[in-house]
Amino acid sequence: MFRRKLLAVFALTVLVSVAAVAWSISSLIRRAFEKANEERSSALVAQFRREFNRRGEEVAHRVETIAASEGATRMALALSHGSPDYGAFLNEAKIIADNQQLDFLEFVDSQGTIISSAQWPAKFGYNETLIPRSTIPRDVFLKQEELADGAALGMFAMRAVNLGEKPLFVVGGRRIDKDFLATLELPAGMRAMFYQNLGSGFSAQFLIDTSGAVRQADQIAPIIQQLRKQQRETTTLVHWSSSAGDDETIDAIPLNGRDNQLLGVLLIGNSRRPYVELRQQIRSAALLSGAAGIILAILLSGWAAARVTRPVEQLARAARDVASGNWNTQVTVASSDEMGELAESFNRMTRELLAQKERLVQAERVAAWRELARRLAHELINPLFPLQLTVQNLLRARQQGPQQFEEIFQESSSTLLSEIANLKAIISRFREFSTMPHPQFQQIQLNEVVQNVGRLFQAQLRAPEHVSIECKLELADPMEPIAADPDLLHRALSNLVSNAMDAMPRGGILTLLTRQEGNLSYVEVTDTGIGLTPEECERVFAPYYTNKPHGTGLGLAIVQSLVSDHGGRISVRSKPGLGTTFVMQLPRNADKLHTTDQAHGAIARSN
Repeated sequence: MFRRKLLAVFALTVLVSVAAVAWSISSLIRRAFEKANEERSSALVAQFRREFNRRGEEVAHRVETIAASEGATRMALALSHGSPDYGAFLNEAKIIADNQQLDFLEFVDSQGTIISSAQWPAKFGYNETLIPRSTIPRDVFLKQEELADGAALGMFAMRAVNLGEKPLFVVGGRRIDKDFLATLELPAGMRAMFYQNLGSGFSAQFLIDTSGAVRQADQIAPIIQQLRKQQRETTTLVHWSSSAGDDETIDAIPLNGRDNQLLGVLLIGNSRRPYVELRQQIRSAALLSGAAGIILAILLSGWAAARVTRPVEQLARAARDVASGNWNTQVTVASSDEMGELAESFNRMTRELLAQKERLVQAERVAAWRELARRLAHELINPLFPLQLTVQNLLRARQQGPQQFEEIFQESSSTLLSEIANLKAIISRFREFSTMPHPQFQQIQLNEVVQNVGRLFQAQLRAPEHVSIECKLELADPMEPIAADPDLLHRALSNLVSNAMDAMPRGGILTLLTRQEGNLSYVEVTDTGIGLTPEECERVFAPYYTNKPHGTGLGLAIVQSLVSDHGGRISVRSKPGLGTTFVMQLPRNADKLHTTDQAHGAIARSN
């Protein structure tokens, strides 16, 4: 219905609009969130580098202070005077490192031998491969430091004490750990982690977080492995749980040592919870907006449909009234818009149709009388001419002798009686067509009516003087009974069978067939005769139309009238030389049977 279609269009428009707006907003928010994450990550990396440089400058300053201290000078002087007693300096690095608040401190001679180590005194006498052969680096650098309980990563500075031919090298640094990360100012929803790349595989113990151990640290392993292969910054979305609010975007920044070896990875995590919550709010708002839009669409579509369909329904009812024969139908013009113009056009159409109907009825009435007069004149002129000749013969015979008059009188009387009988038959056929009886409906079996008609013509078909025509009955079994007048149906079928026999002057096959489809019953009368042309098929049911030399053209018109009185219709299909089939379509007419029973009951009660 139009209302449902309009509602569907309104609802679809609202849903598509809301979905498009929600998708657009979500896309904009996602891009804005990703951009904000990138900016915050970049800011945090810059902050880390600033803090790293600040710590490095502090470490470099403290190492320079140590290099200029009295203890370092004493060690350098001892080295310049030959082979000193290194054991005297065993605990010197530890004392100085504690004073300068350094985690790592070592004194190394020009040969790379460790004289004193604060972080691991047992390294005394070990060789330090970090000592350069030429220029001493002035920048702070990352270095993996071996300790008694494992390894650690720190930022280091190196300075030289030159008091002779053999310089003394001071190597000091601070550990990079969670205390270092705690100095970073992290925005809400962000966190910083640091992975010390101290082994070939991934180990959760090397992953540092300000809050302590990282849960589900194994999810960081693919990031570290990817960074080891690519040696460049990567961004990965990590799903910590089935909840999208726990997702986190992790930016991994590599930190390399002096020889470009990957020593550490800075991991910056951005929680996606704000984005997920905002997206959920947008979806909730979109659903609420969609629901409100659908409700509004229902109301608007109902109002619009009522405004549009009410006059259309009125026009439809008026059109059905016109189709049923009430050509005086008018509709109310309630507006001046397009629907009002349509209603006014409909009213004007019905008025014009009514006027044309009256003119058409008058023209048809005049044409019918003219056709009737023409047919009567044509039918009556033939017997009137012999009547006139016979009377003239009688008048001439009267002037002759009595004996001759008697002979002519006997012959003329027979002619007069024969032609008068012919006139009566013609007048009787016309009167029969003009006074067709109304059907008296009763419950009948259509097959029985067809069988009775077949038996009626069976004797005529078997007569020796008649051409050979074979009659076939193809009756459907079973057939539901219908309400009809058996006598009028018998008459109609007899007329069709008679016409079929006339169409086969050299013999052929006559077939009577019945079938039932739903509430409709069909009777087909088929012959193998000469057939009809398309023009003859169109005019075959018209009154007074005939292709027979002595036909009145009323037989098939009477059949059509009888079928129409039963609420059915009759049609014809034919091809010249291939025969003709007339098809009668009859409804069940159960309501007419009920009406007939009521009418009979009323008559019985009145009697």
